[in-house]
Parts: sequence; C-alpha cells; structure tokens
Amino acid sequence: MSFRSGFVSIIGRPNAGKSTLLNALVGEKVAIVTHKPQTTRHRIQGYLNVKGGKGRPPGQIVLIDTPGVHKPDSPLGSRMMREVNTALEERDLVLLIVDATQPFGKGDQFVLDLFKNVTSPVILLLNKIDVIDKPKLLEIIDRYSKLREFAEIIPISATKRKGLEELVDAIIKRLPEGPRYFATDQITDQPERVLVAEMIRERVLIDTGKEVPYAVAVKIERFEEGERLTRIAAAIYCEREGQKAILIGKGGAMLKRIGTSARKQIERLLGTKVFLELFVKVRENWRNSEAVLDELDWRNQVGEK
Repeated sequence: MSFRSGFVSIIGRPNAGKSTLLNALVGEKVAIVTHKPQTTRHRIQGYLNVKGGKGRPPGQIVLIDTPGVHKPDSPLGSRMMREVNTALEERDLVLLIVDATQPFGKGDQFVLDLFKNVTSPVILLLNKIDVIDKPKLLEIIDRYSKLREFAEIIPISATKRKGLEELVDAIIKRLPEGPRYFATDQITDQPERVLVAEMIRERVLIDTGKEVPYAVAVKIERFEEGERLTRIAAAIYCEREGQKAILIGKGGAMLKRIGTSARKQIERLLGTKVFLELFVKVRENWRNSEAVLDELDWRNQVGEK
C-alpha cells in the first residue's frame, strides 16, 4: 500500500483534552497538561509513524496541538487565537475534540463557528467517554450531527486510550499519498530547551494550585549541556510582587518544590543529571506587552520564527 502523510490539527475548547490526546497518540510527553485553562500557548507538533497492515496503509501523521479556543481579552490571548486560526488553514484534516462530560453551551457554538469556512475534512472526537453512560453519549452524537456534517464521529478517552486505534485508522485513510516529513526517531518540533521551559511551567501551575493564575511564563536563560551534567538556569515571570512571594514560598520552600519536581522530569528527558537554578522575576502586565511576548516566544529565542 502507498505511504500516506499529512498535517492534522487538533482544535477544541480549554481542557477538552487536546494535549492529552497528542501525548497519547505520539506515545511520549511532548505537551504539558494541567487542569488550568490556556495551558497550551503555541502550536506544538507531534509525529506519529504508522505501520501498515490489516488494511491500514503505512504513513506519518503530523499532529498539531493548539491553544484552547476562547474569546481573547489580552494580547497574549489574541496571539493564542492566531495560533488556532493558523492551524485551521491549509491542513489535510482537522480533529475537533469535545469534552463530552460538559453540557453544550455558547463556548461550543463559538468553536463550531470557527469551522464555517474550513474545507478540510473534520473528525469530531467526543472525549472522556469513560465517565459518561451510553444514552448520554448517543444524545451528544445526535446533537452534533444536526449542527454540522462531520467526516466521522468517534467517541474516545484520551487518558484511558480508548478509541485511539479507530482514530488512527480514520486519520491515515483520509491522508493523501506523500513523503515522510520527519525522521522516525523525531517526535516533536519543540527543541529540548523549550520542552524544559514547559516542564518547569507545568510544575508551577500544578504546585501553586489556584494561588497563582495561569499568567506565568518561563524563559531559559542558560542551557549548558555536558556528558553527565546539564546546567540550566530559568526565569519564572509573574505579574505582581504578591505572586512572586507565593512562587518563592516561605524560606524558598515553594520554589524548591517546583525545582525538585521539574528537575526529575528534565533528567528523564535529557538522560543526564541536571543542575537547575530557578529565579522569579516580576514583569507587570507582561500579557499585554507585545515586546515581552516577542521576547518570551520560543520561536524567537531559537531563531525559528
């Protein structure tokens, strides 16, 4: 059978399970996952190599994770929505993922409105089916079927990996014949220093709970690789002195906790011991500063924008 390849965007509201799905399909953690909205800020690519057999053609699926669809209230939010809109343009296929445990509302209609001019096939994924009953699921399928024509509707559980084989089959058969875009041992377009920054930000969001809003950013200021030890210095940006105090914690306890948790993940990623230094810096209203947003954009930092 001929080799298939193409670009597949994952679109959905915040916390619908986009990044969890990307990680599950790729088989490695390439996108951070938290319960806080707007955790994902940029398009993230993950590469899935598909073996042929039993009627399934071989191929390579380039998956594109995106920020959660929302109505922006800051320059940061506007940039995030531009990432979404870019991901909807010139794609071979789009996956619209929906949290099936949540009632249909204005936010869901807002997402569907984005698809009015999308000509690529759209597969609807009803996520988190492991916690809803079948009658409810059938009701949701019926509702969405009346709102838009989908190439296919597939119930899944990204966390439990249910329905993912069916999903891969549905994707690969709809992709055109094409080349292998990326090497088989490459899983993402994110450089290691970017993955490291995201791992630190993930621990900030998890360890501080509701005390610090999602409006934190991490910038790697030093990344020195050695055979046995990698030295990393990273700045955690927040917007107010009060947030800085929370991030540091009494006697530096919170910052140490964040650093310890992040360092363990980073060591698994890099395969070396890691010496990690964290600093907390206040940049007031950084979400509203185009200059700061440019500075923090990883593509600018590595010269890829």
